[in-house]
Amino acid sequence: MSTAAELKAEILRLTREFSKLSHAGNRPADDPQRTPHVPGQTIPYAGRVFDEDEVEAAVSATLDFWLTLGPEGEAMEKELAQFMGVKHCLLVNSGSSANLIAFSALTTHKLPAHKRIRPGDEVITVAAGFPTTVSPIIQCGAVPVFIDAKPLTGNANCELLEAAYSPGKTKAVMMAHALGNPFELTTVLEFCQKYDLWLVEDNCDALGCTYTLPAAKAKEIGLDHLIKIADKGEHAIIRYHLAESTVEGGPSTLMLTAPTGSFGDISTQSFYPPHHLTMGEGGSVNIIRRAPLKTYAESFRDWGRDCWCPSGKDDTCNKRFQWQLGELPEGYDHKYIYSHLGYNVKPLDIQAAIGRVQIRRLPSFIEARKRNWEQLRRGLHGLEEYLDFALPTHATAWVPPASSEWDPLLQSRFEWDDTGCRTDCSWFGFKITVKENAPFSRTDLAKELDDKKIGNRMLFGGNLVRQPAFVQLRHDNPAAMRVSGSLPCADRIMKQTMFLGTYPGLTIEMIDYMVKVIRDFVASKTA
Repeated sequence: MSTAAELKAEILRLTREFSKLSHAGNRPADDPQRTPHVPGQTIPYAGRVFDEDEVEAAVSATLDFWLTLGPEGEAMEKELAQFMGVKHCLLVNSGSSANLIAFSALTTHKLPAHKRIRPGDEVITVAAGFPTTVSPIIQCGAVPVFIDAKPLTGNANCELLEAAYSPGKTKAVMMAHALGNPFELTTVLEFCQKYDLWLVEDNCDALGCTYTLPAAKAKEIGLDHLIKIADKGEHAIIRYHLAESTVEGGPSTLMLTAPTGSFGDISTQSFYPPHHLTMGEGGSVNIIRRAPLKTYAESFRDWGRDCWCPSGKDDTCNKRFQWQLGELPEGYDHKYIYSHLGYNVKPLDIQAAIGRVQIRRLPSFIEARKRNWEQLRRGLHGLEEYLDFALPTHATAWVPPASSEWDPLLQSRFEWDDTGCRTDCSWFGFKITVKENAPFSRTDLAKELDDKKIGNRMLFGGNLVRQPAFVQLRHDNPAAMRVSGSLPCADRIMKQTMFLGTYPGLTIEMIDYMVKVIRDFVASKTA
């Protein structure tokens, strides 16, 4: 008779064969074994990209039948933390849960009183975006303060931060890097440092993005945790390099580059299928520099318990029956002491097994997203009279390559502002804004793309304060949210902006077809 190990090996061999036959259409776009796209088939804006390695990992973990978060989850948390250069990562069941847990950790009574976020405290955020970046602020009893966005980046207009600040009330800034485009991290960090505020980076759409700033500026705004990593010279992303002076003969500047999600105090990821890696459902809370936040976030993730023992393990603290907390009797089992009103939002170990394979694909996935954005941008060059296209944060202009023919070796470039900062975007999507003078609307273009089976999306919730949930909130309790100034750019995004996919499953032929449809549509409306 076969042993269990031999049976498992045979099951996994057959699993791989099954996956090759059944899931060839989900392989990366440049995989020669991928099923070719057939003209007329839907081109999704995003989707799962995987092969038999992920399927084998999922089946193997299922056969082991640990089920709840366990050894695969522990390994993935370490591998993700290493990739990002943060202290810890905690896996959760979604990016929305990650935002809830990250924000909840800042409400704990275990923080110093002046740092703890309490009901009625204010948190500055941006009006344009996804609702669950903001929902946790309200769910925890705090007050979101909305500022306007910048149309070309989709990110917050950071010139508005000071006007939104309220002495004694403002405790944090929480906002997302929109569509894989970092927000102005130096400006936000300077603001947070000035007023001793928390920074929560919603990095759900931006895994793999990097932000570059002068090393001297990094020291000035307290990025010592990144400087220490760069000093060691062992991290693949967090590193120093020299930038040539813009003045002929001037000195070079030492620059520091690091991933988004590693700059603030705590950050979040989503691993839903459209995102940069997938576990099906899933996400993570990233503890960037303050180790105690791991314990607080873990407590909120795991029912609110005070105990930090991993699942299946007891007495990590070596005094399981020696605690006295709350009004419990001394010696009450620490595994059943609850210091927070928490949740249970862990994913399964099977999902983590899939995620670990996806982490290994991240470098190629990130490059594919950049390449796909570049191909779309070049293909749509010449339509600027009617369409605005995204610029990376700190870029002032896109400069096309010398030849209009698609050649990945011919790179376009950007002109940059005078801050010295640069961004390298791991694009979640290709953002298009229909200009006011265009003889067609954003909805007209979206309908045309829909008719041609090309996936497209609005920039999530558009202006969030106009969404039904926030309108009702304002009606029920006007003090539950605040708008700082006016929001004309968020309204413009709501009415005129959409995005196309850049995910690694898009082939050159699929992108060429997307470009053709848009160009033909614009030509038909402007002839």
